[in-house]
Amino acid sequence: MAVWFTRSGNVARHLKRNMGFLGKLNHSFLGFHQRNSSLVSPIDESYRNAVVVLNNAMALFSVRCSESTLAEAQRDSRYDEHENQILDFPGGQVTFTSEMRFISESPEKRTKCYQVLDDNGRPILGTSFQPLSKEFAVRMYSNMVTLQTMDTIFYEAQRQGRISFYVTSNGEEAINIASAAALTFDDVVLPQYREPGVLLWRGFTLQEFANQCFGNKGDNGKGRQMPIHYGSKKLNYFTVSSTIATQLPQAVGAAYSLKMDSKDACVITYFGDGGTSEGDFHAALNFAAVMGAPVIFICRNNGWAISTPTSEQFRSDGIVVRGQAYGVRSIRVDGNDALAVYTAVQTAREMAISEHRPILIEALTYRVGHHSTSDDSTKYRPVDEIEHWRMARDPVTRFRKWVEWNGWWSDEDESELRSSARKQILHAIQVAEKVEKPPLSDLFTDVYDHLPSNLLEQERLLRETIKRHPQDYPPEVPM
Repeated sequence: MAVWFTRSGNVARHLKRNMGFLGKLNHSFLGFHQRNSSLVSPIDESYRNAVVVLNNAMALFSVRCSESTLAEAQRDSRYDEHENQILDFPGGQVTFTSEMRFISESPEKRTKCYQVLDDNGRPILGTSFQPLSKEFAVRMYSNMVTLQTMDTIFYEAQRQGRISFYVTSNGEEAINIASAAALTFDDVVLPQYREPGVLLWRGFTLQEFANQCFGNKGDNGKGRQMPIHYGSKKLNYFTVSSTIATQLPQAVGAAYSLKMDSKDACVITYFGDGGTSEGDFHAALNFAAVMGAPVIFICRNNGWAISTPTSEQFRSDGIVVRGQAYGVRSIRVDGNDALAVYTAVQTAREMAISEHRPILIEALTYRVGHHSTSDDSTKYRPVDEIEHWRMARDPVTRFRKWVEWNGWWSDEDESELRSSARKQILHAIQVAEKVEKPPLSDLFTDVYDHLPSNLLEQERLLRETIKRHPQDYPPEVPM
């Protein structure tokens, strides 16, 4: 209707303007005949009568046009008045419109990805990022190399049958170390299971990593968890949970408690792209936005949820656009660019704490290794694709090039670091293998102050079963 009103007004103004000119022309012609009455013939008289009729019709048309223009102006006024109407609805004011328009299922262009370093480790012209000192940058790089080396050796240990399970962070070292470097030790971490680098940065020793993977008495979890399910109360790092995305709403609750206590800290929680298909992800984002919780959600979008590609998980523009739907400020970053991740997380932390708001960060990366030691990713993705990301877009190599470009690193430093890291990790494994296992009784403790009767009965039955079938149970576990 609005379009019809506009067109109608244009047509009316056009006719009025042109017919007005025609009326003046006819009026002049009639005056000529009046001044030269002697020349009037019967034909002229007939024409004169016709002109009079025409002028009368034009006058009537002019009146009607004026009336139509006035009516259209009134309609336009009512249209504008409707378009400017505002509904004071719970949650915010809503403006009405007479145009029926559906929101598009996707934006015309994909959300851009924040990047600082190109693939050759050179800063992109015009980019902005948080500067790093030589000592800080070298420490970040050293941790990335140590994490990479640790993954390689522990993976080999699992293949040798020395530990039962392992998950690597190959290809995602920048997300691990750079995000951890942007936080303070007061910030609380709720991980998924591919973030051991965060613990490494905070001071978790290689021996502690080995103790957990071997499940000995030095393990904080007393051998109750699978390998790589790390945790440290001292380092504000919640114990890893295998169930997908359960840590997300928990992180919001922890962040809200920090807000209530006016702490100068936030919570950071990690998850993969597959975790966004869980209901906990959506509940957590909405919970955080409504409560104004200072929590940073970091999604490691590595393209694959085990064997399920992102193309089979969602039709949206990745993860970053989902934040806006829940009222969460969001950004997409190059997850293989350590400087981009560090800058984005540090900025997100400042906003989360000072503005009491959640932040969603989608870090685009690639899982170069298999999902776990129970997976063979070459069965569902091309080997060429894996090798391309391993060689051309390796985050460790890219950051090394930037450190070298600054004159802070050399080939001698590289050789010494990798040799030292390998020796330390191998030594930690050798020690962990010799440490005694936790006693059988630890299976039942640390939940209740006093064991209830049902757990006492279970422990008695277990001990009796082991005595009857000792060959089926590891002899190194103290009874």
